[in-house]
Amino acid sequence: MTYGELIMQDDTLVSLDKQYLIHPVTHYRTHEKRGATILKSGKGAYLTDSTGKELLDAFSGLWCVNVGYGQESIIEAAKEQMSSLPYATGYFHFSSEPAIQLAAKLVDITPTSLQHVYFTLGGSDAVDSAIRFIVNYFNAIGKPNKKHFISIERGYHGSSSQSAGLTALPVFHRHFDLPLPNQHRIPCPYAYRSEHDTSPDNIIAESVMALKNKVEELGIDKVAAFFCEPVIGSGGVIVPPKGWLKAMQDCCNELGILFVVDEVITGFGRTGPMFASLAEDVTPDLMTMAKGLTSGYAPMGAVMMSDAVYQGIADGCAPDVPVGHGYTYSAHPVSAAIALEVIRLYEEGGLLANGQAVTCHFEAGLASMLDHPLVGEVRNRGLLGAIELVANKDSKARFDSALKLSERISTAAYKHGLIFRAFTDNILGFAPALCYTKEDFDLLFERLKRTLDEVLEQPEVRLALNDSIPT
Repeated sequence: MTYGELIMQDDTLVSLDKQYLIHPVTHYRTHEKRGATILKSGKGAYLTDSTGKELLDAFSGLWCVNVGYGQESIIEAAKEQMSSLPYATGYFHFSSEPAIQLAAKLVDITPTSLQHVYFTLGGSDAVDSAIRFIVNYFNAIGKPNKKHFISIERGYHGSSSQSAGLTALPVFHRHFDLPLPNQHRIPCPYAYRSEHDTSPDNIIAESVMALKNKVEELGIDKVAAFFCEPVIGSGGVIVPPKGWLKAMQDCCNELGILFVVDEVITGFGRTGPMFASLAEDVTPDLMTMAKGLTSGYAPMGAVMMSDAVYQGIADGCAPDVPVGHGYTYSAHPVSAAIALEVIRLYEEGGLLANGQAVTCHFEAGLASMLDHPLVGEVRNRGLLGAIELVANKDSKARFDSALKLSERISTAAYKHGLIFRAFTDNILGFAPALCYTKEDFDLLFERLKRTLDEVLEQPEVRLALNDSIPT
């Protein structure tokens, strides 16, 4: 196909996309004008768009393609399972070999408290399922008043009918009648934006006290669970100090509420170990996961559940009445086969070890950006990181939203062959694949510096820096 034919085909696809396809978390009128950027292929850490432009993906798709693109063994595992058994329902006591093996494997590699698995299609419905299981559990054990849920400001727990209420980002609430009356929040452990003592001990103490105060306000007999991410992801990659997660679990145990860790983003090597919870010997009552479970090669998520919660639900069943929660595609055999091979690549394939080994290059690259006039702070845990842009390094003043700095940066980055996430509050998010090499990181930060330099030279941006740099 000639270049002209490619452009013509691209224009047709863009037109069809505008007309028919609704995109997630998108301003619809803007998309109708802009149109889609069409991706055609991927290999390793690199993507190619429909015009043939090669791009270094520094965000692993959407925090999910942890093993990189084009892993042949995963493709073969999917093909083999598709050929033998493309679908098997989990209803009516049916099951499939890959689903059973995957459940056993997940129990083996997650914290010891988690002994049972319910499979979903992704992270949002994993959180939604966790909420349903928790409500069922407390009703079953004779504590029907425990209906309130607490999460963290800036936290993200999905965009389903209930999970979006636990998500504490306003865009997921507007016009959706959320959060629900039984969904509450405590402050984010955001040291860079704190006006108080930012020592790790104080950040931890403030979160513990905030949770205790919120439970006391709502009534200890009315609070069911506390949901948190080990690193607050979509809220700007806010990294709590080490020891924070364990302290929050201890607080929940003391208060008699369930502790739910959302590892949809942080799981499967993203922060170093297989799960962030393992780094602090945290033993949740429930854990949600998705993304890196299949590395984005197929839809799948999961709720991991403690035996105590499972037994409470099971014992609460009326005679011969099933627990009324289920999805058609729960424990899908093709997704399960893919997940098993992805986990094998993390372990036997060396990707988990590689991710840990190359984190030093990621950290060094982030640190090198601190000298840039636009950069106020860098932060990371493992291969999950962020750069926070400020209009003034001393005051930490944010840029006016009217400047649309994030859009300027995304546009410039794409031109320079780089993809990452530019949040609307001018935080840049990074989640490089575990297959990255030192050379990939060198290229990432070379292209990122060129991107920031180009945006800095735009007159409106220089003016917004309030004369904090020489003109």
